[in-house]
Amino acid sequence: MTRGTRDEGAAAAAGRSARTGAAHATGHVAGHATGHATGHATGHATGQALAEGGGADGGPVVSVTGLPAWLDPVVEAARTVRPPQLSRFLPPEDGRGRQSAVLILFGEGPRGPELLLMERSGSLRSHAGQPSFPGGALDPEDGDPHTTGPLRAALREAEEETGLDPSGVQLFGVLPRLYIPVSEFVVTPVLGWWREPSPVGAVDPAETARVFTVPVADLTDPAHRAVAVHPSGHHGPAFLVASALVWGFTAGVIDRLLHFAGWEEPWDRSRQVPLDWRA
Repeated sequence: MTRGTRDEGAAAAAGRSARTGAAHATGHVAGHATGHATGHATGHATGQALAEGGGADGGPVVSVTGLPAWLDPVVEAARTVRPPQLSRFLPPEDGRGRQSAVLILFGEGPRGPELLLMERSGSLRSHAGQPSFPGGALDPEDGDPHTTGPLRAALREAEEETGLDPSGVQLFGVLPRLYIPVSEFVVTPVLGWWREPSPVGAVDPAETARVFTVPVADLTDPAHRAVAVHPSGHHGPAFLVASALVWGFTAGVIDRLLHFAGWEEPWDRSRQVPLDWRA
């Protein structure tokens, strides 16, 4: 793999339209994360401390040094976005909810920037069959959920679920914590750059059906966008990519990242995709 350079041509091309596959690079996908706002609904707290150093407790270090230029808008979005701008579902004020983390791993493939996703096994009790970011609940050994615990958990879960080598991931950002009411997870989205790609695949078929990458160009393509409609009445963004329907929490985060990074293109919000009660 040849690492993406910070030349302005790649930055301008990727920023104007990821759908044209304009970003530079030749490798596969990648990630690491710097913090901003891992706190409560205020969006303040430990993320900024991580961004300014991190790793003081021996945990993962976060850094924006050496990132490809096309990631600059994502870095800025992570630095400035506030929780209500990402979701109306925010962590309960009383502290309820199970602390968890996901790894939003950006890399570079043949068609430019891409994201690493996985499809959960259809036999799981929670979110069965859904495409998602790698991730899961924090374990005690991950440490403090308000400092580097989510960083450790995101990398650990990604390794356990996809076989990803965490040593090739550079963490560069942390989004505000969000909430998934149906499973009562309080989720810290950790942003990463796949600096040194490694082979990935479903480690345990009982948990993961498949692991795949999706070009950002496909995610921004209006032809691949829709609104998912659940029988309960819930509406949310959806992406029809890589023979999968990405919806729910994962699609919501992707939708907001594309928007605040300036990569979003106008799309038909009247196009709906119905879900069934099992979703």
